Amino acid sequence: MQANKPENFYQNVKDALAQPDLKMIIRRTTDKAEAKRAEAIANFPGFENARKQGQKVKDHTIKYMDHYLAEFEKNALAQGTIIHWASTAEEASKIVLDICRQHEAKKVTRSKSMLGEEIGLSHALDNSGIERVETDLAEHIIQLAGDPPSHIVWPAMHRSREDVIKLFREYHKDPTYSEEIIDLVRSARRDLRTKFLTADIGISGSNFLLADSGSSCTVTNEGNAELTITPPKVHIVTAGIEKLVPSMAHAIPLLRLLTRSATGSEITQYITFHNGAKRPNDADGPEECHMVLVDNGRTKMLADGMEEMLRCIRCGACMNHCVVYKHIGGHAYGSVYPGPMGSVLTPHLNSLEVANKQTHACTLNGRCEEVCPVNIPLPKLLRSLRAQSWDKKYEPLTNRFVVKAFAALAKRPMLFQWVSSCGVIFMKLCSRKGWIRSMPLAGGWTRNRDLIEPESKTFMQQYKAMKKAKSDGA
Repeated sequence: MQANKPENFYQNVKDALAQPDLKMIIRRTTDKAEAKRAEAIANFPGFENARKQGQKVKDHTIKYMDHYLAEFEKNALAQGTIIHWASTAEEASKIVLDICRQHEAKKVTRSKSMLGEEIGLSHALDNSGIERVETDLAEHIIQLAGDPPSHIVWPAMHRSREDVIKLFREYHKDPTYSEEIIDLVRSARRDLRTKFLTADIGISGSNFLLADSGSSCTVTNEGNAELTITPPKVHIVTAGIEKLVPSMAHAIPLLRLLTRSATGSEITQYITFHNGAKRPNDADGPEECHMVLVDNGRTKMLADGMEEMLRCIRCGACMNHCVVYKHIGGHAYGSVYPGPMGSVLTPHLNSLEVANKQTHACTLNGRCEEVCPVNIPLPKLLRSLRAQSWDKKYEPLTNRFVVKAFAALAKRPMLFQWVSSCGVIFMKLCSRKGWIRSMPLAGGWTRNRDLIEPESKTFMQQYKAMKKAKSDGA
């Protein structure tokens, strides 16, 4: 599957809605995640307090980011980690490739990292002729399928079990012919085990960077990060600069929020803190450790007043509760980061001119903000981006005309009510048996869904009638 592009958002959405089983497959996972999160929050009475604490930790670190970056660098260097700074995605990928070439690496293993996807590391490794092995089970599936991720926590959400069975039978040297999930997992384990042990370099992301110790924290359910990092002689970490927290004590409340919001569990199977290269008395570990700290638009977000988005801990809760994402999936957004958080991030990682359509992929119902573990006001940020897009005249002329026409109507109540009455009559004429299956000038709505027949009277007409009835009754 070829990755969609953000500038083709409308066509991407049409293609997604035309896939008969996609919505069912997506909702099967997101509805379960939504229910599990609700249960986990209900069993954690201190969630709101932890949420406020997590927000304060992130806001404090973002405010004093220059101080904590300097502290992290100093302490990481003391641990034996080699620090690299990257301003752009291209620069970050080049740094990683240069390290691989210096060590004449033929095979690298990767644990799941959205930052790695953001900087295009997968394509860079493939194009350089280095064998890339994705070790997260879901990433392994989409690597075999040639797909980009469709979710930041469950990258293979768009693939059914039948798809996975077919892929494993085609690509695994020792495939299972059982269709049971446990046997499919064993098949992946058999295929990946020798690759873990024979990799020249292991590449990981980081969930948190601890400034006071120079440590990097990974959070997984499969142990693949540990197997990616420990056997190879060289370990490379790629991390966004917003991953910083002051200390272990500040990481703990964020960890409690992350796991409950992401998977609905109290804690994941593996939370590991990595502290540079192997010491003389250590039994195992990499002989060399590199850390690539990536900006790629993050400081620009600070300058543009979008610093609240830098709180994001990549839990995916906003996607799981988004009515738009549940209909179109992740690929339609045409970006590494889909859903509400992606609609805010993509204009900064790419450009607002290219990705302004994503800012409209939202009903502004506020569910994303309601479930965000660090209280990111996503609807407010999206409204701000829409306003910027309007001011810079990125919106199509037809959209600008419609908005201006509505504004003109809204300033003239009598005319607005008359047009509304005409609209109701027109919609009633287009309806059959309570539904509108097609209607002139509304193809975008009726192409993939039916509209319910409206009431016979407008809201204002019903309101006036109710008021009159009350007055007569009095």
